Amino acid sequence: MTLGWGQIARLGLVQMCLGAVVVLTTSTLNRLMVVEFALPAVLPGLLVALHYGIQLSRPRWGFTSDTGGNRTKWIIGGMAALSFGGFLAAFGVTLFATSYALALTVSILAYALIGVGVGASGTSLLALLATATAPQRRAAAATITWLMMIFGIAMTAGVAGSFLDPYSPARLLAVVAVVTGLALVITVLAVGRIEQKVQAVKEQETAPFFEGLREIWSETKTRNFTIFVFLSMNAYFMQELILEPFAGLVFNFTPGQSTSLSGAQNGGVFIGMLTVGIAATGLKLGALRHWVIAGCLGSAAALTAIALAGYGLLALPLTALVVGLGFFNGMFAVAAIGSMMALASQGRESREGTRMGLWGAAQAIAAGFGGLFGAAAVDIARSSLSDGQAFGSVFTFEAILFVAAAVMAARVMDDNRAASGAMVPGE
Repeated sequence: MTLGWGQIARLGLVQMCLGAVVVLTTSTLNRLMVVEFALPAVLPGLLVALHYGIQLSRPRWGFTSDTGGNRTKWIIGGMAALSFGGFLAAFGVTLFATSYALALTVSILAYALIGVGVGASGTSLLALLATATAPQRRAAAATITWLMMIFGIAMTAGVAGSFLDPYSPARLLAVVAVVTGLALVITVLAVGRIEQKVQAVKEQETAPFFEGLREIWSETKTRNFTIFVFLSMNAYFMQELILEPFAGLVFNFTPGQSTSLSGAQNGGVFIGMLTVGIAATGLKLGALRHWVIAGCLGSAAALTAIALAGYGLLALPLTALVVGLGFFNGMFAVAAIGSMMALASQGRESREGTRMGLWGAAQAIAAGFGGLFGAAAVDIARSSLSDGQAFGSVFTFEAILFVAAAVMAARVMDDNRAASGAMVPGE
């Protein structure tokens, strides 16, 4: 028995909860450190890089869920660690007003827990989807679960932003406590007993972890796709830690307004993903690489427009530009996700969890490096340029990376059409 649509939607609720907790740590808390506490942008950049760095353990989590036969406990346990880490991160931010050393210590512990939680829960969830979803439903399942994740991000950012103004430490902790508590409860209810009812393939292979990882890396499709994920996700995540500080410093957005801006961006991502899901999966329009290339080039154009707004050369509302960026980001992301879901079950030994872990690790490295690079570059540029020029220069560089990602997608992906509800990748 494979996953039904209702069960896929229930697992999508877990993705929604993952996004809801993570968005608070990578956007709201980051903005508070940079703007309200006047800390260098590289500090939250290092903290976020820490949680992404810990996600290098994703292949191990995937391997463990492949061979252990119980992915549910890792999904729930990971969400518990993530929720506690998210609340602890918010508490750490409030401590910067009284004790820098204590605040930094608490924040390091919190972001480490976040990394462990996302790695364990997210990887095991994706592996369960890949092994228990019928092949013809995998791309649709990927679209549904990621749409729900983006919905969770957008809803949390928008609603949390409305409750954060006027900002106070007590208000921040109350909002984060509600979000993280609900995330854990929903996850337990959503994932319960699903795995017992489906025939998810349990890996019988007993080869050591690193031997299995070497075998997977030797697969040309897997290796090329990993490299593509790394490059494209560098471009995708470079603005993650600087967009809200940019809105606060250059456009005078309040904490609530900048958090809501993040919600608007992810609303654009949701629409972009939905557009590709309907067009490519439902209407069978376009090849996978066409959607990826269009998303990358559109993201580059949107970032260029945001940079021009920062330079003072383009008088368009920032929110509209950010929604446009989100739309093209979503277009690119859902095409890549559909490819990932299809590729996970290809190759020797059907090591879905380990492959998902490998790509998750590549994404984590890229996200950590890209976010840290963007934050550090802004700090350096602000020493000699105005705020608008400094942020604009980084957005321009990110746009160039998206163009490079589009070129690589054209080279490593075949011109295959979506068929039978599944996007067909080719490297």
